[in-house]
Amino acid sequence: MSSTATFFYIISAVLFILSLYGLSSPKTSRHGNYLGIAGMLLAIITTLFLPQVHNILLILLAIIIGGVIGYVVANKVKMTSMPQLVAGFHSLVGLCAVFIAIGALWMPDSFGLIEDGKIKFASKIEMGLGVVIGAITFTGSIVAFLKLNGNMSSKLIIFKKNPKRSSKIIALSLAILLIGFCIFGSKFLFIALTLLSLFIGIILIAPVGGADMPVVVSMLNSYSGWASSGIGFTLNNPLLIIAGALVGASGAILSYIMCKAMNRSIFNVIFSGFNENNSTQTHSNKEQRPIKIANAEDVAHIIKGSSSIIIVPGYGMAVAGAQHAVSEMTHLLENTGASVKFAIHPVAGRMPGHMNVLLAEANIDYEKVFELDEINSEFRNADIAFVIGANDVTNPSAKTDKTSPIYGMPILDVANAKTVFFIKRSMGAGYAGVDNELFYNENTMMIFGDAKKVVEEIVKNL
Repeated sequence: MSSTATFFYIISAVLFILSLYGLSSPKTSRHGNYLGIAGMLLAIITTLFLPQVHNILLILLAIIIGGVIGYVVANKVKMTSMPQLVAGFHSLVGLCAVFIAIGALWMPDSFGLIEDGKIKFASKIEMGLGVVIGAITFTGSIVAFLKLNGNMSSKLIIFKKNPKRSSKIIALSLAILLIGFCIFGSKFLFIALTLLSLFIGIILIAPVGGADMPVVVSMLNSYSGWASSGIGFTLNNPLLIIAGALVGASGAILSYIMCKAMNRSIFNVIFSGFNENNSTQTHSNKEQRPIKIANAEDVAHIIKGSSSIIIVPGYGMAVAGAQHAVSEMTHLLENTGASVKFAIHPVAGRMPGHMNVLLAEANIDYEKVFELDEINSEFRNADIAFVIGANDVTNPSAKTDKTSPIYGMPILDVANAKTVFFIKRSMGAGYAGVDNELFYNENTMMIFGDAKKVVEEIVKNL
């Protein structure tokens, strides 16, 4: 590779690093995106001028077709479907890694992998690891898409009997096939390794419960990065290695941070399908218990005289598209002298940062948005906790019920507020399939209906 190409690749890598730095804060995320786009554009142009790259017109045609499809999809997708879109993108990265590994094995001369008439041992290791990570990312991301889109059960248990024994057999089989391929380079072993990896992607993600899906989306992001890095080794492209490693490491770190915030082990989340205590038992409470019901007029009357209000958004707000109405209500309350803050749980929504993006879309000031650790202590001094479509992240069962699938997960202590208003379509359980004890508290008032319509009615009454 020429020194000119290396120079521009280094600039691209620096732009990618600066992009990640910008994406670490809502204030600088748009600027971070622009830097990432610039880095990718420079990387593509540099690659097209490499001497070993041919059929540039076909490559440009493929880029144009993919770009148009991406543009159309990005413009049509709703914010509620953004997690599904991200999972879909991850699956394509994994599939790309699989295809490149296949191409490298079947046409090693084109990839410069032949040495002394045989495929280099290091190249076989790269292809083997690349196809394993890529295949797992591909099928795992498809399963994540189906679960997020509601086409698959929130927690589908595959190994109901002896899950640990099954996991050991599968892990041993994967290791034998991978080592065998690296030694012999057999296409048969490669196909078997690919099929087993595709199956592992399914069994890893299918049993993961709804409350853990944000972690899964983050981990799949990490997998796609490592798959890209593996492609970089196969193609002997240093920038792809760097970019993949950046994505892989940042996704892994984010997953670790989220698991720590949930008081969960990352291995417990990712390998939940192989736990001995798996159960399809639901925790829905069928007993009829008294609740307090309010309407928009009641809420407006009570909230108008409040000086401290904390709003807790959840996926229900995203589904209803209520963020703009919430923004309008916030401005009205602030005009009366009230303090309005937003509390965001690390796993609110269906992917990391989902609620932050929605609030930013509605032009809600970043300074009003706080993470769980920053604001949890303030609920005890708040007049109103206003919950919009959040469920599992406010459920006291996480602290009191050891049999609950969300037990041990830190929650937003909304129950400590003087009054809790809870907007929800029905009394249905949350994504984790757990009844929320908060509904039955003395200081909780339920407002049933579409979140957008309910908030708009509150605004009218205000």
